Amino acid sequence: MSLRYALLAVLTARPKTGYDVSKGFHSSVGHVWHAPDSQVYPELRRMEEDGLLSSKDIPWGTRGKKKLYTVTEAGIKDFRTWLETPFDYSLTRDPLALKTAYMEWGDPQGLQNQLDDHIAFHKNLVDQWQATIAALESQTDEVLMDRLGASNKDEWALITGYKTLAYRGLVSRALAEVAWAEEAKEEAAKLEKKFGKKVSTRKATQPLRTADEIPEKV
Repeated sequence: MSLRYALLAVLTARPKTGYDVSKGFHSSVGHVWHAPDSQVYPELRRMEEDGLLSSKDIPWGTRGKKKLYTVTEAGIKDFRTWLETPFDYSLTRDPLALKTAYMEWGDPQGLQNQLDDHIAFHKNLVDQWQATIAALESQTDEVLMDRLGASNKDEWALITGYKTLAYRGLVSRALAEVAWAEEAKEEAAKLEKKFGKKVSTRKATQPLRTADEIPEKV
């Protein structure tokens, strides 16, 4: 997925200025596709160059102007094609899993501390996303209400339902991370109690085998 499709998602509700796009982005689709403002504004310009957006200058303040962006017919077509096209999954890059797998080389307390951080981080995400779900279901979410205001009332339940479904998925994943980390803390403690005193690698200054110890292949 590229940033432009997240921005197209925001702009499918109504035309917006760059500021309004950024604001709507960070409080909605930014939860599933993070990007800083330093990427958002240049991408809007590229999307206009590619014909996915059009813009016009509108007054800003007493003398200034700013751009109002609108999705073009080509932009809608591209967005719909992206929605309906299967994507390639990214290969796993999980630093905490990697550290856990080789903790016989490290201080076990370091792992416990990082697991605590992992739990706290994902619990915080759960709280945020559950609050978003509550706001979606009560139709008090500002971004959702902006979109519903531009839609037919008989479509509101469908629009709200899909967004709630996405956030429930995020909550489920975060809870799974919390559950794994809590289990890992307990299991790591058991391993250390049973085997930790026998581990030699924590004082090692070289690999398990040196080059001289590896037999030559015939």
